[in-house]
Amino acid sequence: MRTGPIDRRGFLRGSLALAAAASIGRGARASTAAATGPYIDVHTHLGRTWNGDQPLSAEGLVRWMDEHNVAKAVVLPLVSPESSSYLNLTEQALAGAKAFPDRLVPFCCIDPRTSYNGGKAGLVAMLKEYVDQGAKGLGEHKVGLPIDDPRTMRLYEACDDLKLPVLFHCDNLRNTDEAGLPGLERVLSAFPNVNFLGHGPGFWASISGDLKTAGLGSYPNTKVAPGGALDRLFDAHKNLWGDMSAGSGANAISRDLEFGREFMIRRADRLMFGTDYLKPGQGVPQFELFATIDLPTDIRAKIERENAAGLLGITL
Repeated sequence: MRTGPIDRRGFLRGSLALAAAASIGRGARASTAAATGPYIDVHTHLGRTWNGDQPLSAEGLVRWMDEHNVAKAVVLPLVSPESSSYLNLTEQALAGAKAFPDRLVPFCCIDPRTSYNGGKAGLVAMLKEYVDQGAKGLGEHKVGLPIDDPRTMRLYEACDDLKLPVLFHCDNLRNTDEAGLPGLERVLSAFPNVNFLGHGPGFWASISGDLKTAGLGSYPNTKVAPGGALDRLFDAHKNLWGDMSAGSGANAISRDLEFGREFMIRRADRLMFGTDYLKPGQGVPQFELFATIDLPTDIRAKIERENAAGLLGITL
């Protein structure tokens, strides 16, 4: 099963165009394109992520943002060995934000398997160093452990102390879970004051009620079946948010546009625009998808920028 960059971006090259064409007459019209943005993008990266990719500089990211009406972008480190081919340290995100303080918003990240002194207090102190330098959250949390592993739960507890939101990736290799996302539910219940931003194939494929555990790394192309874990978890846990970035976020909506549009309206208070932009010239399906779907103006504003601004305490 593919675990490299194709998981993030390549699979929608043809399917999104077909879905957009099919959507005409079903409540989604391309005429809304002029109304999209400005965006707050909750999911970008700096540096070199996958072998074979060109590195992305802070200057290059901001140029791309200017081209796509992205007002601000969250920059996410990648520090776990399973997260990418090359590690992107918190220091890189902080440096990028220091160079462009009005455009880039840094997150920090620590692998829960790392060695640290002082128990919980030591872990909190490590994170606080980053918070004191401007980090607004923890992520991309993309570690090769179960999502509710005891070591990871200690990391969430430290985030609770520091009031840091956690942006996590879930699939069949990183932050693993089972069908129905019972592990995620245990996390959400244990830390009701921590805001968790869900991302990745395992999270977004769980929009459908027919997903099996073996499919947590997949990009299903079938209609969404009733009874998906996401609607249930959004109802039960007010600290769950959806990061709509990457191929997985776009696929969750485009695989069944009628359901996807209603889901966006139903969950508008807790969905956030994101792209997972990580290399120069990368194709991003979110812009075309958002321009295709007809959404009420207030719903669009919430998802494209207002939810992220409120959660992270940032202004356009």
